[in-house]
Amino acid sequence: MDSRTMLQSLILLWTLVVSCSSAPSDFVDGGYFMQNQPSNMICAFCDVLNTTCKESKGNCKSICDISSYCEYPEEVCVTLWRSSGPSVTEETLCHNPSLPLYGHILNDYDSSTCHMKRKKSHKETLFMCSCNENLCNQEFTFDKKDHQKVTPSHAIKIQNEVPWQKLKPPENATRAPVNAMDGVVKLRQLCKFCDNMTSSCDLKESNCKSSCNKTAICEFNSEVCVLIWRTNGSHTTEETLCHDPSQLIYGYKLNDYNNKECMLKEKKTAEGILFMCSCSEDECNEMLIWDDENYKNPGFAWPDTTFVALSSLLPPIMIAVAVIGIFYCYRVYRKNKLSKKWDTNQKCLRHKECSENCAMIIDDDRSDISSTCANNLNHNTELLPIELDTLVGKGRFAEVYKAKLKQNTSDQFETVAVKIFPYLEYASWKMEKEIFSDINLKHENILQFLTAEERKTDVGKQYWLITAFHSKGNLQEYLSRHIISWEDLLQLGCSLAHGVAHLHSDHTPCGRPKTPIVHRDLKSSNILVKGDLACCICDFGLSLWLDPSLSVDDLANSGQVGTARYMAPEVLESRINLENMESFKQADVYSMALVLWEITSRCNAIGDVKDYEPPFGSKVREHPCVESMKDNVLRDRGRPEISNSWLSHQGIQLICETITECWDHDPEARLTAQCVAERFHEIEHLDRISERSCSEEKIPEDCTENTNK
Repeated sequence: MDSRTMLQSLILLWTLVVSCSSAPSDFVDGGYFMQNQPSNMICAFCDVLNTTCKESKGNCKSICDISSYCEYPEEVCVTLWRSSGPSVTEETLCHNPSLPLYGHILNDYDSSTCHMKRKKSHKETLFMCSCNENLCNQEFTFDKKDHQKVTPSHAIKIQNEVPWQKLKPPENATRAPVNAMDGVVKLRQLCKFCDNMTSSCDLKESNCKSSCNKTAICEFNSEVCVLIWRTNGSHTTEETLCHDPSQLIYGYKLNDYNNKECMLKEKKTAEGILFMCSCSEDECNEMLIWDDENYKNPGFAWPDTTFVALSSLLPPIMIAVAVIGIFYCYRVYRKNKLSKKWDTNQKCLRHKECSENCAMIIDDDRSDISSTCANNLNHNTELLPIELDTLVGKGRFAEVYKAKLKQNTSDQFETVAVKIFPYLEYASWKMEKEIFSDINLKHENILQFLTAEERKTDVGKQYWLITAFHSKGNLQEYLSRHIISWEDLLQLGCSLAHGVAHLHSDHTPCGRPKTPIVHRDLKSSNILVKGDLACCICDFGLSLWLDPSLSVDDLANSGQVGTARYMAPEVLESRINLENMESFKQADVYSMALVLWEITSRCNAIGDVKDYEPPFGSKVREHPCVESMKDNVLRDRGRPEISNSWLSHQGIQLICETITECWDHDPEARLTAQCVAERFHEIEHLDRISERSCSEEKIPEDCTENTNK
């Protein structure tokens, strides 16, 4: 009997003994202390472990040798299998199937066996399965359909005995035009087709032959041959496959597939160096050819030469140094010139005039932490010297502390915020870290991110997010303590609209493409107030990338998330249009309208200002449930009250009209976040005109009386 079987037998024996006793007891299993609940599931329960299981094996046995009772009766057994480059891991745990896990809903938990299904995941391959029998997640199988995506059974492969022999297309092979404009037709592509394998090619060679010895006919007429070469410094791999150039692959578009040869071009990636190419000739992905523009030779060594040869290189080196020096001086001059222009721009509409090589948005100079320090931290691989100070916030998933980031060379420190997730909230930390790590997210109205860390403490493993600290706290706290002026209202509302517009946009202010993001939990407590009273959006634990590759099923599995008080009608009713990704943005705009109402309700330009109340105030309890909000929002078509006294102010009247259009019951009728930002810009323009025409009075009053005087 092996150790695992013996452990299972001991657990079952212990369960029988405890069930016969009159008093409840505790047990220790795998480091977990739990109350004995015989009705709860027994599951394999291990943290993330490296595994030898692969998709191609079909059936696999978990390497986890620890089992445990689930904490709650409704939990089932779950196994997750991930592949990211050379790293393959598995994780076994208990989970409530009514709650999302890594952004996915468990819809196969009624099974007695753990049957892996592929899930959409950012930057990794993810399989997941669940089941409701004791220890059923110790073994798992891979879905054949998913497996076919990696190694298609329909592909006709060459036998290893004759590795380089080309296949003849079948007589009944379908013919289809490659380009309807020129009328060219051909059979389905014949390509090298191998999964990730170790490559013998490196950047020292201008061209190299692929190690793949298998050839296959592509499944579809539209597919072309693709070759992908990766290296992380210590490990080099290559992958050959067929792919439809109209679809993204690893986040990139194939725009060179009409070539006859596979010319590798470098692509940006966080995991290491990646080169990719595509072509439309049979087996054209057999040869790796580096593009001259991207070809580099890091292993180049100076040959033995005479003094005369070295001397002949001196003039071109001096010329190169002079050119680089002139170019550097020009860049410094250009940067200083642009900085002066940026300083004169409007506070709310700080348009970035980027240079030709613009790759980064300007650092937010209004954060409480210096931009120089932030840039250094983002590249730091060691734990930062941080001393926690005071607890400033606590939510359902994490706690937020004010902290001191010490400097290595002095007693000085920077004030930062540290959001600490407990061990069980790893999924929330991972999601928020991935959102923050997107360089295209950087914006003056988005919380400035420094770095993410995994820490071992006296109370166990913790996950940290380190960001800029803003002493004024979140918007809900600020509004409850302060009455704001008309100018403050414009600043808060305009900056909020610009932050949401940046999240929803498919490009950065510099014009670089980005994937739109929806927040899905916009509320005043998830918005911070900066020193100049500008808003910055935080807490992206429930956010979602609107990746074009996501299917309707993926979007449906994202679940009904958010805070009930701020949920749009279609979210409350679970009838959001999954066929149109704009529907998720429209739900964000509804939530933003409620926050704009909160800001407006505390402005002294509306007359008597009441004590702060959240949207819907006393109509619902402090933490309303979804059913309670359905009664108010769906049945009664209720919205927060806009008093007639607010409409006496011309500027606030325009803001109220904007709010009303944003919380319209019909999602299609709502404004976009970009349109709301432009509305605030127009209101600011009208306000400046009013200031010039009437020095003492703003938009709401009529200046005729003073003019007549």
